[in-house]
Amino acid sequence: MTTITDTTDSALSPVPVLRYAAFAQHGAGGNPAGVVLDAAGLPDSDRLSIAAAVGYSETAFLEAGEHPDVYRMRFYSPLAEVAFCGHATVAAAVALAERHGPGQLRFETPAGPVPVRTTAIAGGYTATLTSVPTRTRPAGADELEDALAALRWRAEDLDPRYPAHVAYAGNDHLVLAAADRARLARLDYDYDRLAVLMAQRGWTTVHLVFAHSARVFSARDPFPPGGVVEDPATGAAAAAFGGYLRTLGIVDPPARITVLQGEDMGRPSRLDVDLAAGDDRVRVTGTAVALPPPPPRPAGT
Repeated sequence: MTTITDTTDSALSPVPVLRYAAFAQHGAGGNPAGVVLDAAGLPDSDRLSIAAAVGYSETAFLEAGEHPDVYRMRFYSPLAEVAFCGHATVAAAVALAERHGPGQLRFETPAGPVPVRTTAIAGGYTATLTSVPTRTRPAGADELEDALAALRWRAEDLDPRYPAHVAYAGNDHLVLAAADRARLARLDYDYDRLAVLMAQRGWTTVHLVFAHSARVFSARDPFPPGGVVEDPATGAAAAAFGGYLRTLGIVDPPARITVLQGEDMGRPSRLDVDLAAGDDRVRVTGTAVALPPPPPRPAGT
């Protein structure tokens, strides 16, 4: 049995906040998320304040549903509510598995129902989320021009095998593929300009990828709407990207795609993306590891 680490921080909020790194590799890296397992009756303003105090790209807030293993779930970045967040979903599912054992869960999110299966592995658990139905559309010429300018990329930096699209799996992500790994590594964008563009277009992240092979990709995700420069592991974007690959016929299901993210940030993360034949949803699998609470703040701060 896995030992549950106390990751709560009661100083931040009137309810316990758990901290997990989702999509970690070999127990390290991953994307930190806050998790509140019992947010019943918590006002929206308090949820936003808690997410801002935690400081991670997202914090998940759960409320027990009418049936066992069913939970209502909402997600907050430090700046606003987000319709869906993959890494916080995985973090919450693993937190529940540690307390109640592995099995099937169902999260009712603002984007729609998200089934999750947790599985025991050596030293912990994995969680596999099933996205809402995916869709994708070509990016408009003006959208692409504005995005490239904000990223400080040129048209020749793009891989023509992967057309620019806006892909959806609970929220929208602009998908751009770099022609070489070095271009992906040089992420130096105009934060304010991209933030304005993404707010205008309703994009949650810009999903920048490089194809190592037909089924292995490196990715980086600028995330100004969440108040952070970059997300180290983005389950929602990985699901949207899987739908993009399937819809465009780049990958034929059944297939597993591996997305390696966070490497350039020093937080290596792995997201396994499964595409099934005859299903417009996408499954994303990863681990999550408990993080210790932050050190106590000095008196008077």
